[in-house]
Amino acid sequence: MAITAAMVKELREATAAGMMDAKKALTETNGDFDAAVDWLRTKGLAKAAKKSGRTAAEGLVAVAIEAGKGVAVEVNSETDFVAKNAEFQGMVSSIATAALGVSDVEGLAAAEVNGKPVSELITDKIATIGENMGLRRMAVLEGETVVSYVHNAAAEGLGKIGVLVALKGGDEAFGKQVAMHIAAVNPQGLDEASLDPAIVEKEKQIQIEIARESGKPENIIENMIKGRMKKFIAESTLLGQAFVVNPDLTVEAAAKEAGAEITGFVRLEVGEGIEKAEEDFAAEVAKVAQG
Repeated sequence: MAITAAMVKELREATAAGMMDAKKALTETNGDFDAAVDWLRTKGLAKAAKKSGRTAAEGLVAVAIEAGKGVAVEVNSETDFVAKNAEFQGMVSSIATAALGVSDVEGLAAAEVNGKPVSELITDKIATIGENMGLRRMAVLEGETVVSYVHNAAAEGLGKIGVLVALKGGDEAFGKQVAMHIAAVNPQGLDEASLDPAIVEKEKQIQIEIARESGKPENIIENMIKGRMKKFIAESTLLGQAFVVNPDLTVEAAAKEAGAEITGFVRLEVGEGIEKAEEDFAAEVAKVAQG
């Protein structure tokens, strides 16, 4: 029997199971809805589904490099306690290794680790560890030389911030310094061309309004804006920033001294952009007390 998107959607809504799990359940039961629900329950996926609504904003970023290709993967958990769990760390490391063979997070979810898709591997861990988890994102960087760095390392190649840097020329020691700079300063792009035009335009409009409040003539304001935007772009781009190792040089100038060209970078930080629910413990206790 052909499994349709509508069937998968209906099963997901009824069980809160993941898309790939719901599709597999229907495939295994030849499209029988009730049997698919039972299949999910017997596999422990129903238990995992109950946790799927809880915010997973902690976790780890893992990095891996092979033959000029680097990957950074973020896998989330609900608590930092689980991120320190050796079992969770082992899973995240294996997922990063699998990521070397794919190009995006969808491909990674379907990639196999020890004969099991990554999506299913995570679901199994949800059931055994007891927290919601998720494969959130991955990034790929290729270059002549790719160097990695993890900040707040929990284990080899695992941490709260993962950075990849691609270089032409230079050496790994310089690449590591640049990666540490990126972890600390968090540039928004490599150079001006790589910045989001919307962010640049928004900053420009803010600076125009600030300048106009000064009451100066328009021709003076125009020059003020040029200077302020030049400073904004320098502070926002990796190549324009003052190098943390030697603030007298920009990163671009430091790279030239090291005989290197920085061709790209990736920075992933655990939980960035995830809105964490604020918990009112007193209100929760009062609610329980009231029955």
